[in-house]
Amino acid sequence: MPSATPETASSTSLNTLSVGTSGPRIAFLHGLFGQGRNWTQIAKAVSGPHGADARCLLVDLPDHGRSPWSADFSFAAYADAVAATLRAHAPGEAWTVVGHSLGGKVAMFVALLHPELVERLVVVDIAPKDYVSLERFEGYIGEMQRLPLGELTSRGDAEARFEEPDAGVKAFLLQNLRREGHTWRWQVNLDLIAADAARGAESRIAAWPEEADALPPYDGPVLWVAGGDSRYVKREDGERMRAHFPRTRLFTIKGAGHWVHTDAPDIIVTALRRFVSTT
Repeated sequence: MPSATPETASSTSLNTLSVGTSGPRIAFLHGLFGQGRNWTQIAKAVSGPHGADARCLLVDLPDHGRSPWSADFSFAAYADAVAATLRAHAPGEAWTVVGHSLGGKVAMFVALLHPELVERLVVVDIAPKDYVSLERFEGYIGEMQRLPLGELTSRGDAEARFEEPDAGVKAFLLQNLRREGHTWRWQVNLDLIAADAARGAESRIAAWPEEADALPPYDGPVLWVAGGDSRYVKREDGERMRAHFPRTRLFTIKGAGHWVHTDAPDIIVTALRRFVSTT
């Protein structure tokens, strides 16, 4: 498998990892509390055993991973930061942009704001709508805030103290914990996300940006992937999706939940390969 190569801070505005050496360019955007490396398995498979089938860029969104933090949340700022990063990485080239959940909303907004940069779009288990609030994340946020960072002695100690019964969710959230010398910190901008969650129905992260509705539709091909067991994408979302992205094709993966690329990686890889190679 090809290795993942970190980019230097001087070459991009957001932190990235590169996978693959030739072929079409594919950018991957993660969801809330995630980071670009969450897509590593998929990127390595898509780029092929020798890295010659695709050039993948795994992007840490603002406030996530090793990318800079924001003072306030804005979809426009996130989309512009991603666009600037892609342009810096490959000036004058167009990309297939793949985004999951929060990253899917950002990917859609990148396509609407910077259509010349996006050759194809893949939206994974999210719709262009207001999800009202971050209520479903409030338990995770509270548990992260309660973790006594100043008392931790090891990552094992953090895992023992972190009261999340789902082992997969616990591992996903604790990937954001970073040790610096003898101290620990959250890599994700937890204060910003917590403040947005506290806005309740006025959450900006859960919303769909109003300015998107004033933009022309994106006329490139769009693969819209939904988890069959997920509740994030509903049948009635199709009309709104096609209003923004008229060339959308919905692909529902049976048995997959919200983290579709984790639940059905082989299917996602096959779908991406076919979609990127379609003329």
